[in-house]
Amino acid sequence: MLIAELGTIQFDSFQEMDDSLEAYIDEAIFDEKQLNSILEKYHILHGVQIEKLDNINWNEEWEKNFDPVFIEDKVQIRAIFHEPKPGFRHDVIINPKMSFGTGHHETTHLIVAEQLTIDHRNKRVLDVGTGTGILAIMAHKLGARTITATDIDDWCIENCSENFGLNHMADFTILQGTISNLTLSGTYDIIYANINKNVLMAELPFYSNLLAENGILVLSGFYSEDIDDLKEIASRNNLFFKHSRSRNNWSMMQLSHQKI
Repeated sequence: MLIAELGTIQFDSFQEMDDSLEAYIDEAIFDEKQLNSILEKYHILHGVQIEKLDNINWNEEWEKNFDPVFIEDKVQIRAIFHEPKPGFRHDVIINPKMSFGTGHHETTHLIVAEQLTIDHRNKRVLDVGTGTGILAIMAHKLGARTITATDIDDWCIENCSENFGLNHMADFTILQGTISNLTLSGTYDIIYANINKNVLMAELPFYSNLLAENGILVLSGFYSEDIDDLKEIASRNNLFFKHSRSRNNWSMMQLSHQKI
């Protein structure tokens, strides 16, 4: 319940421990009064710590414990310091830095599994909030014709560009900025957005305008209980729910302009 409440004031990353919760938010939008209001509502009056984090390369700290990710015995996502394991159809190589999306999080796992069910051949793909670029890399490996990746953070732009090179991608475009501020031409056959509920709800009108008539929109970065809220906003923007999947209470959903 607390995670859901904090999500309404734009906290977007959480780590649950046995006896505590870590919640993260961009310093520029942090409002301590809003936080205290929620904490008081749930009678959490003690044991709260607020800490500013430096831009440390956290991935480097745990790199020695970084394990490859295997999805449905078809995809392996590994760091450049891992040897490839035979028997996988798709081998995604990344240099894990500060970008979100190393494949370990349920949301990345959910969308990669969903990608395996979608025909990408000769399709035009948009990956919003690309992070390390895993979804864009998978789209390339599945036969996408052109790929556009976007992110708001400098280090994500740098990291995904490096990872695209590691996976021998050629025809791609990387843009920095929010989807509302970018100039994108034409429509896309497939759009991926793995961000968080608040951003997805705000940006759904843009995704709808950018999605081709017969296109597919795949969203993740939210909890199972958020599905109905997203479906409601989607329906207002000429997007129809097709199906969803969940993993450890995280969910993804597929939408399109076409009714089933």
